[in-house]
Amino acid sequence: MAEFTWKGKTRDGTERSGEMEAGNKDIVMASLRRQGLVAVKVKKKPIEIHLFPERVDEKDITVFFRQLSTMINAGVPLVQAFELSEKGSSNKALVKLLKGMRDELEGGVPLGETLRKFPKDFDRLSCALIEAGEQGGILDSILLRLCAYREKAQVLKAKIKSAMVYPVAIVTVAFIVTAVLMIFVIPVFGEMFADFGSALPMPTQIAINLSNGFVEYWYIVLFAPIILVTGIKQTYKTKSGRYRLDQLLLKLPILGDVLRKASVARFCRTFSTLTAAGVPVLESLDTVAETAGNVVVEEAILNAKESITQGQTLSAPLAESGIFPRMVTQMINIGEETGSMEEMLSKIADFYEQEVDTAVDNMTALMEPLIMAFLGVVIGGLVIAMYLPIFKMASIV
Repeated sequence: MAEFTWKGKTRDGTERSGEMEAGNKDIVMASLRRQGLVAVKVKKKPIEIHLFPERVDEKDITVFFRQLSTMINAGVPLVQAFELSEKGSSNKALVKLLKGMRDELEGGVPLGETLRKFPKDFDRLSCALIEAGEQGGILDSILLRLCAYREKAQVLKAKIKSAMVYPVAIVTVAFIVTAVLMIFVIPVFGEMFADFGSALPMPTQIAINLSNGFVEYWYIVLFAPIILVTGIKQTYKTKSGRYRLDQLLLKLPILGDVLRKASVARFCRTFSTLTAAGVPVLESLDTVAETAGNVVVEEAILNAKESITQGQTLSAPLAESGIFPRMVTQMINIGEETGSMEEMLSKIADFYEQEVDTAVDNMTALMEPLIMAFLGVVIGGLVIAMYLPIFKMASIV
């Protein structure tokens, strides 16, 4: 299939134009003539090459869901709502996605099932909620609830990213500065000190030896970070490797606490949203486990699901997992006993989202002096090591 642009006139002389997908130019002309158009001109649309092609991100989907909820609430038919969204969007990737979904809807496929045919753009949670909304006849309110969930999830994700980007950026800069000093600066001092004719101070000799190693094995220094990152990515693709890495992340002294709280907040927010939409508990737990973002947490949730099928409560296996804090499991237990699970989970999510915000701020405040001390020891140590022979020579003179 190719895209063609066409121009023509109706029998009363009105000019018309548009675009059409077809196998070839003759098919387009025949189709237009059947529509009563004359003096038809058809051209194949040139292929557009974009260095940075547009893509559909999470915010685009959230805005679309909110618009769709408004139009459904106003009584606009579903297919027509998609057409209006296509015309109102300037993102070509989103327009293409909406057109593909509209074709499915016009073929009689329900909205929830349509979303499942586009797994790259719609997660399992969105599909489950919309299917529940369709079955209950409350699709507009479910879409609003889904938008609220996605917006909070995006805020939480941004906080986690900021918590991880800051130390990585600082360590990267420190590595680059140290490598430049070792490869380009210290060798100059080494050549100058070679003419001293006496033994160099031990810190200076160590620094020069390290510099010689950097210069001789510069390719290892250059490619080691790339190999390390690639190795971690490949390990993360395996089931056992991902489990070990996720387990390690949760055990890290500072970052692990942030990730654990974020996992608890995500679990409670997702489970609360699904419960409020009327999704069955077992199906909800499958969806919550899939969107957990950590294999260790996912395993704990699936174990809890297995316990529920055997007639146990949800709180007991979660407490046994050691992942969820005692306060969380106790509040879930109270929710189970009082029948207010949705409200209790929502309160826990609110609390832990605030805890993540506070933990990120505390981590940033704590890491700043640690990183400054590290940079001071490394770079300051190199500078002192290079000046020790000069001080020694000055004292002799």
